[in-house]
Amino acid sequence: MRRPGYGRRMSLAAALLVADTEPETHRFLARQLPQDGFRLVGARGCPDLVLSGDVASVGRWAEQAPVIVLGREPSDAVDRIRAFRSGCDDYLTQPFEYQELVERIRAVLRRVHPPAPAVVDAPPVRIDTRTRDARVGGRRLKLSQKEYELLLRLAREPDRVFTKAELLRDVWGFRVTARTRTLDSHASRLRRKLRDACGEEGLVDNVWGVGYRLRGATLDG
Repeated sequence: MRRPGYGRRMSLAAALLVADTEPETHRFLARQLPQDGFRLVGARGCPDLVLSGDVASVGRWAEQAPVIVLGREPSDAVDRIRAFRSGCDDYLTQPFEYQELVERIRAVLRRVHPPAPAVVDAPPVRIDTRTRDARVGGRRLKLSQKEYELLLRLAREPDRVFTKAELLRDVWGFRVTARTRTLDSHASRLRRKLRDACGEEGLVDNVWGVGYRLRGATLDG
């Protein structure tokens, strides 16, 4: 591994899991990746991407997140084919240029999480992310920062049921399961503000034992 020879560009705070690598490689990446804006999580966290040093474990990690394999030397086409058939998204043989790894991480994350549209329509909710203008039935909502982020996350995939763990991770940045009433209290206030603005009940639907979804008024019939 070689240290980058030019300036860094800060990345989004994506959560990375470095797994099954040699101790020296793990220590190197643990020092370098946070300096590029990435956040490291453990095996029990919720990674956005996994860096794996073991082809045999790709299938297990691929069930959680996209995987880049850091292949051990010597490796050949058979190793790469095996890794891709197991579900990896990219393959980089060691020793590697660190900055190339960073760009491959960013490229995979761009493919997996393409840019979201500026205007999110989930009738009767409409959100313009450029101005942070959130409306329901044409009426503007006065929301706190986290209420806005919660509504936006729900509105991007209306009718999908989000687990509480997903929402705590995506909105509050919790990377491990935590006992907290934060989500429930914010969802309750958001539900009340939506009801007061448009007169519709249950737009934020609490799916008992699972989590929340945004349910359009037109679905009630």
